[in-house]
Amino acid sequence: MIGENRNCFGVLRMKSLMKKIDLFCYRHPRFGIPNLMLYVVVGGAIVWLFNLFTSASSSGVSILSYLYFSPALILRGQVWRLLTFILIPPGTGILTLVAFYFYFFIGRTLEQQWGPGKFTIYFFTGVLLTILYGFAVWFIFRVSLPVSAHYIYLSMFFTFATLYPDMQVLLFFIIPLKMKWLAIVDAAFFVYEIATTSFPANLLPIVAVLNYLLFCGDVLVDAFKRLRGGSRKQRQNTVNFKTEVRRIQYEQKQKTYTRRCEVCGRTDTDYPDLEFRYCSRCAGYHCFCMDHINNHKHFTQ
Repeated sequence: MIGENRNCFGVLRMKSLMKKIDLFCYRHPRFGIPNLMLYVVVGGAIVWLFNLFTSASSSGVSILSYLYFSPALILRGQVWRLLTFILIPPGTGILTLVAFYFYFFIGRTLEQQWGPGKFTIYFFTGVLLTILYGFAVWFIFRVSLPVSAHYIYLSMFFTFATLYPDMQVLLFFIIPLKMKWLAIVDAAFFVYEIATTSFPANLLPIVAVLNYLLFCGDVLVDAFKRLRGGSRKQRQNTVNFKTEVRRIQYEQKQKTYTRRCEVCGRTDTDYPDLEFRYCSRCAGYHCFCMDHINNHKHFTQ
């Protein structure tokens, strides 16, 4: 019982933080970098091409050596390394271009879902957490980690799979797979990296997951509760009416709004100037704000 209360408290704090971020983005509609992932992917592709040509030249000087994250060099004045490490390509082969396209697709979809402001905060929060961990390891162990945006992109994939678990993609442009199954493979890769990489580099995937939990932890917990609640309903043939009455009364007391967007969670209480509509194509009565009335996945049941 105590554990459940603590979990509920943690979820409420995450929801409160997300509400503050949504409110900030609503009050500052120009905040953020539109098409952020386009700039990141194009920059990474340019770096990949330069590295491809310089590696093939006789000089052997790689452009990557000027972009790597290095706390020692940053403290000496090479501050551009605080950001340029996110442009380091995930590989050297032609499949790197496929990875870039996949990153762009995920980032563009998340930006359309959240808006440029929230997606910008999400992306650079992951970058900031990675930088802080890299500096912490440097100051404590005097070790320069091979920090890159690799795990940030994989964490972004977790977020995409959480919001769109049933979306199908073509693996290798041939095999149709749902995002939730690819996310399970991604999670297995995370566990493998943590188990096989030496300390403290093996904690880099966990740092990336922290960003994912910060923005999607409440969605994950709610989905788990619905799944657990569905299994309980299958096992139980009776309903505790007293418990249900207390639950409904509590929800009614907590519900201080009339309309709530099914996508972003904004309500007419928090955003009195925002217009809400009901979607005629969704099964049942589902309300959406004007930002998502034409940009959401329709309910079928």
